Amino acid sequence: MRFHGTDSYVATEDLKVAVNAAIVLERPLLVKGEPGTGKTVLAEEIAKALAAPLLTWHVKSTTKAQQGLYEYDAVSRLRDSQLGDPRVSDIRNYIKRGKLWEAFASGRRPVLLIDEIDKADIEFPNDLLLELDRMEFHVYETGETVRAEQRPIVVITSNNEKELPDAFLRRCFFHYIRFPDEETMRAIVEVHFPAIKKRLVEEALRLFFEIREVPGLKKKPSTSELLDWLKLLMAEDIGPETLRERDARKLIPPLHGALLKNEQDVSLFEKLAFMTRREGR
Repeated sequence: MRFHGTDSYVATEDLKVAVNAAIVLERPLLVKGEPGTGKTVLAEEIAKALAAPLLTWHVKSTTKAQQGLYEYDAVSRLRDSQLGDPRVSDIRNYIKRGKLWEAFASGRRPVLLIDEIDKADIEFPNDLLLELDRMEFHVYETGETVRAEQRPIVVITSNNEKELPDAFLRRCFFHYIRFPDEETMRAIVEVHFPAIKKRLVEEALRLFFEIREVPGLKKKPSTSELLDWLKLLMAEDIGPETLRERDARKLIPPLHGALLKNEQDVSLFEKLAFMTRREGR
């Protein structure tokens, strides 16, 4: 069981090594990187490449580790008991399986994505240590122990919003997805837009990487935003000559709303355009 990338996902060599190392070690793969570099999509592509079922657990600020195991709905059971529902005799009717339980019970080795783990409370990763290490947990309401039939391939993403505990990090194989260089980015564009004109790609990439290098930029445009921008350029039939224009009044690229995502960055480019016009007088 090895990951070699897919037709729709350009995986660099170091990323392939990291995925396969995590699979061999049977440890969670902790993935970090800039937003938009394909951290979440990676789990989907691993599942596709290995023909494995995919289970996704999107973590929020209110998410508790227990929800990944199971939840006991005591309120519904109380209500049903008042209504004389015969289901109340079996407590299992009020236990909802979480994503970890689903992964443990899967007949085929699944890929489990725990997405944006750093959004939750700082204790969240610690609360999962034992379950991810031993691949089992106890259901107190029924007295049963749930064990993984096959150890799932666990992919955990983080946006570096919080420091993760050392004890948790020790149990993971870590990989940082570096921002793609121009060659890799060209390959990514080719996968998504195989019929796109090469001249348009060259000019768009030149401008895209120039924007990312502008000092003071609050949010650098990501890979996904580049793809959105290229899609718009093709839809509006904007040619490479427009992107090549050096007119100071048009310093902000066309359809810049796909690349610049806050008013501070738009304002920065407007100021740069103003300064360029003044210097050109």
